[in-house]
Amino acid sequence: MPAFLRRLPLPPSVQAALWMMGAAFFFAALSAIIRYLGRDEGMHPFETAFFRNLFGLAFMLPFLARAGLGTLRTGRILLYGWRSALGLTSMLCWFAALALIPFAEAVALSFTTPLFATIGAALVLGERVRARRWTATLVGFAGVLVILRPGSVALDWGAALAIASTALMAVTTLIVKNLTRTEHPDAIATYMVLMMTPMSLVPALFVWSWPEPALWPWLVAMGAMGSFGHMCFLRSFALADASAVMPYDYTRMIFAAAIGYLAFAEVPDEWTWVGAAIIAGAAVYIARREAVLRQSAVQTPESR
Repeated sequence: MPAFLRRLPLPPSVQAALWMMGAAFFFAALSAIIRYLGRDEGMHPFETAFFRNLFGLAFMLPFLARAGLGTLRTGRILLYGWRSALGLTSMLCWFAALALIPFAEAVALSFTTPLFATIGAALVLGERVRARRWTATLVGFAGVLVILRPGSVALDWGAALAIASTALMAVTTLIVKNLTRTEHPDAIATYMVLMMTPMSLVPALFVWSWPEPALWPWLVAMGAMGSFGHMCFLRSFALADASAVMPYDYTRMIFAAAIGYLAFAEVPDEWTWVGAAIIAGAAVYIARREAVLRQSAVQTPESR
């Protein structure tokens, strides 16, 4: 934790909120760099993904050295592999989408991950999802329709890729949820970059072109933004429950709107804001509802 936060008499809940808002900023900045490299500089998404993973790994190595290789012992390497492969596919879709549609719109669509995760939890994991969460999920997808406005605005590949990316990210979320039952959080974070770096090199080789010297600082910055965001994210969850801190993740929309205006001269229309608010509200409700049900199950396990 930064020294200035340690000196302040902040309760853990406030610290967790600040960490999550820090993660939201770094992830918004990461997406902005990806958009700049792909749309303005013409770098192929496959190559951008490789450099994001390569420099992300470089920034993670000091933390791996401090934690020790013992944290990587596991009997579930196949599941780690599936998580990394699906995560890479999601990343490639996301990088391509950022180069095709307005920045804030892409970020707003990324908020649908918890909605897809709810569907996956019911269909794949067999979790019992009651009417309230199904209703919230439907309301959230109504927010997607508000943003995309089918019939009045032509749907394009960018929006389709953004939604595909969030759906795949929801699957990886469910896999991580399964891994956390037996695996150390440091191992989960480390295996991701260890596996995705060589995986992402394979498609990049088919479109390889050495970046111009002026682009290398941006490539390094991608790794820094991703690693810093991930560390803030984990520290937030270490201080408070997910249902308490996830609402602060939606400050990404505010950061994205500001960055989009300053860096790309883009101003989100009112429908993007309305749709993002609907999606975020539905996702927050689902998270809070899941927390209430977990607490109820712990207190009265016989009622499950």
